[in-house]
Amino acid sequence: MRHEISVRTRLNVSAFQEMSQNAGVGTPAIPIEELRLSSFQHVVNVNLIGAFLCTREAFRVFKAQSPPGGRIINNGSIAAHSPRPHSVAYTMTKHAISGLTKSSALDGRGHHISVTQIDIGNASTEMTAGQSKGVLQPDGRIAAEATFDPRHVGDAIVHIASLPLDVTVLTFNIMATRMPFVGRG
Repeated sequence: MRHEISVRTRLNVSAFQEMSQNAGVGTPAIPIEELRLSSFQHVVNVNLIGAFLCTREAFRVFKAQSPPGGRIINNGSIAAHSPRPHSVAYTMTKHAISGLTKSSALDGRGHHISVTQIDIGNASTEMTAGQSKGVLQPDGRIAAEATFDPRHVGDAIVHIASLPLDVTVLTFNIMATRMPFVGRG
């Protein structure tokens, strides 16, 4: 959702309590000097601008409803902490989601708006289909990476969403146990 009118149309409701943002696209693993601006802008539009627009509209609804308040859960990704090689656009936008989450949590606190960032690493989805066949590692090798059942992500989101609004889980990291993470090695 990169257009404001699209977001407003989809959020044209008078009240709701929870919004989970899971937008995420990337580019093929290519060096930064080969990344086309149009590809970069597409990733920014989907991953960052879309999240901002949805958050802004959710704040409007959450503040106006009676009683005020609600919960936003943002998918930040493991890339918000540690990048993959040649993933500058995706990594930048997921770092920006961390800023959006923290800023929104601060601004929403006085209005009973709770904001969480869930950082998912290698849940077995269409987006991670190539992980088990092998992906580029920081040392230049191509290596298979472990994945896990995405139902566990759903369970975590349901748990966080079920908490009362006076409880916040600011960040939550869930990943395959054998996934390279710290230092991506």
